[in-house]
Amino acid sequence: MTDLPSPDPLKLMLENNVQWATEVEAADPGFFKRSAEGQEPHTLWIGCSDSRVPESVITKSRPGDIFVHRNVANQVLLHDSNAISVLDYAVNNLGVENVIVVGHSKCGGVTASLQAVQTGILPDLSPALNQWLAPLIQFISTLAIPRVLDPLPFVIETCVKKQVENVCETETMKRVFKEGQSPKGKKVRVHGWIHELETGHLRDLNISRGPP
Repeated sequence: MTDLPSPDPLKLMLENNVQWATEVEAADPGFFKRSAEGQEPHTLWIGCSDSRVPESVITKSRPGDIFVHRNVANQVLLHDSNAISVLDYAVNNLGVENVIVVGHSKCGGVTASLQAVQTGILPDLSPALNQWLAPLIQFISTLAIPRVLDPLPFVIETCVKKQVENVCETETMKRVFKEGQSPKGKKVRVHGWIHELETGHLRDLNISRGPP
């Protein structure tokens, strides 16, 4: 029996896009025309680049709902102009009301960083990745890691909490907190969540910062 050729993933993506756009327009005529006129997202999502954590899919959100910044291990580094410029634009220009740092279980970046701390050996990765993970490795090295069979969940949660602190330490958020609102007149809160790959569920760490 001859094996059937595997479908071309890029062709399938394009075909699925046509189907999706047709269904959206049928359900909400004029949606794309309105969307093209501007965006008013309610949330900035700072997440991991992991392909298993697509923010719009796992929250059933529509185009225009969520402004997004993603990188390896969902880091917010104060010297990273990429992340800081996204935060600045989302808060000061788009008027988002929520900034959410979202980590996830089984995170490869956190796993590699934790192993580096435990073994004293840098991950066998590219120079660029090792440089990117260096601040995370340094932070994890300061933690009192519990003596449990699998400390990874604790480290992932603690890293999300650290990134929430970093968001709050940016000039953008310090100014918003001091003035009580963003230039768009919005109160802005910062949150930390975890996405559990094993269940598909999001979990609020209840560490929100900002006005009530």
